[in-house]
Amino acid sequence: MSFSTNFARALVPAAIVVAAAPAAASDSADMAHLKAHIAGVHTMTANFTQTDSRGRTSTGKMVLERPGKVRFEYGSGDLLLVANGKTLTLVDYQVGQKSSWPLNRTPLGVLLSNSPDLKGRAQIVPSDSPNVVSVRARDPTQYGSLTLVFLRSGAAPGGLQLYGWTAIDGQNRRTTVKLSDVRYNVGVPASAFTYAEPKKK
Repeated sequence: MSFSTNFARALVPAAIVVAAAPAAASDSADMAHLKAHIAGVHTMTANFTQTDSRGRTSTGKMVLERPGKVRFEYGSGDLLLVANGKTLTLVDYQVGQKSSWPLNRTPLGVLLSNSPDLKGRAQIVPSDSPNVVSVRARDPTQYGSLTLVFLRSGAAPGGLQLYGWTAIDGQNRRTTVKLSDVRYNVGVPASAFTYAEPKKK
């Protein structure tokens, strides 16, 4: 399995369930901003760079449409991660294989919902910067976690702009994703959330 495939798999651990700690007033305000951000973003496009725990990087393009649709296209298009509203599918054209998961059993299910119920599924975590809001979801079964990072921005929906995320798997391996050239509520084609079936090698 290529390291790019490992990167993509960092987005598809099992269902995220977090034991919610008592929320401070500032945490409650940040959670309200997060809900407003999610409700205000109907589509989003961005470039992304992923870095694994060994420092290897991979780049690509992301297209998102709520509810439930996203596409991560890696490099030349040999590797795709596509959600069509119900199912998240990883397609590897180099080896001619694909794998699928129910979207609501992945961390992306929260991010792609129109009106997410975040109670018990996500919590605000401390940040070193007042301009950063971090939200963590944890899989207690596999001891993995996903932390979404937002930057405060008055120009972004809900006052927050998605900067990226860090995924840590059950073996404590870290994968970091950073977004750039983020654009909100732009037109995206329906074909972005489809894919050609891989040919078996």
